[in-house]
Amino acid sequence: MTDGDARLVAAVRAGNLREVHALLGPGGNPDAADEYGLPVLYAAVASRKDGIAEALLGAGADPDAMDADGVPVLCTAVAAFAHETVAALVKAGADPDRLLPDGTTPLLRAVEGGSPATVRAVRGEVLRLSVAQRERLLVAARHWYETGAEEELRSRTGATGPAEWSSVEEEWCDVEQVALGGVTVRAGHGAVLTELELAFGILTPVEELVARAVRHPDVCHVDWSASCWWLVERGDRETWSAVVAFRHHPSPGHRRFVVEYLQTRDRAVSVSHGVNPYQDEEARLLKAWAVEETDGGVLAVVLDTVSGEGYDEPLALRYAGHPNPRVRREVPYLFDAPLTPEATAALFALAGDPDPEVRGHAGGRLGRERGATPEIRAVVLGLLRDPDPAVRATAGAVLAAGDDRTPEAAEALVALLAEEDQELRLEGAYGLARRGDPRTREAYERVGPLGPQHEHDHRRSGRWL
Repeated sequence: MTDGDARLVAAVRAGNLREVHALLGPGGNPDAADEYGLPVLYAAVASRKDGIAEALLGAGADPDAMDADGVPVLCTAVAAFAHETVAALVKAGADPDRLLPDGTTPLLRAVEGGSPATVRAVRGEVLRLSVAQRERLLVAARHWYETGAEEELRSRTGATGPAEWSSVEEEWCDVEQVALGGVTVRAGHGAVLTELELAFGILTPVEELVARAVRHPDVCHVDWSASCWWLVERGDRETWSAVVAFRHHPSPGHRRFVVEYLQTRDRAVSVSHGVNPYQDEEARLLKAWAVEETDGGVLAVVLDTVSGEGYDEPLALRYAGHPNPRVRREVPYLFDAPLTPEATAALFALAGDPDPEVRGHAGGRLGRERGATPEIRAVVLGLLRDPDPAVRATAGAVLAAGDDRTPEAAEALVALLAEEDQELRLEGAYGLARRGDPRTREAYERVGPLGPQHEHDHRRSGRWL
């Protein structure tokens, strides 16, 4: 091992990316091996130094490098669920279809590992795969999904002890991770199966996709996401009708999926700047549904979706006294401006609700009322003294940004400067700045130094207003 190779090995082990870049310059050897003969790329991948692995690949390291057992480093990245490194390896030329000594391939190992993000990274262009290869992947994904990750691990490892379960985030979704008998997998096989079917052009029945989603109570689960997005992508009338029909299903989970589907459709249309051909029909469906829904959790998200499309005061008044606080939290957003006497009375009651989030939402809506009456201003100012800091934060934000120019409002903003929470002090200072108050400079001094999280915060500019 040359001196340069030894220095590169040491830099990789130390995780010194800057030194690695320097050593990979002219004359550098990205395929340097350590004292055991293992390529330095393997050391980077095995220790999850993803940035260093990508730097080595960028400098020309062999993407098909092997570990001590002759297994490609791509499999090491797959086993670690390092999907970004997996993608970099495949892009650099690593073979996802290499037949391994145990008869598997890196792609098959990814499918069995249950991480949808890893499968997407290693899958590549599916047209290269034969019918037999595709069927093998589908069979594996379905087997793991139907058997269950823990049960399949017990069968394969013979382990009898307790499994170690945890939840991890994977590309903005959640997925369970289970370790047993020295092997770790993720329980995202439902999403893996769904995405393989989509990639292979298999039209999975709507009922099956919904069943895969609602198998998990968490709407952020990868299985929910995969099912929902594929159904949204179909876009045809038959699919739409089949999904929304589940709003009559006796299970709240199935009904909740319909709301998620409609919300996802709306986001997809917004991102693509397209037109939702079912917009009017969905609006009527949601309002009718809101009157009929009996489950508080589902009703809350239905109301949230309704308010995203417009206002409905009768619906708001209907549920202002609902026993579920999750429902009451959605009510303020259903009131249009200007507030009617009935809407104002309902919001006053919600501003005194035992649930702090309900109080905060009510105060936020009242504080945004232009030309507010003295009674409305008094309620908002009262919420600045609420025992819950989140309620005070909401009231402070709407007061600071609002049009209340009374001396009482200015004094309430000054009072926020004594708060322990810097966010509340910042709201107070910004509110004073917007009013041209002579105490603004002192107020920002009391806010204190702002961290990097405030780099683009509009309230910083109040210092110079």
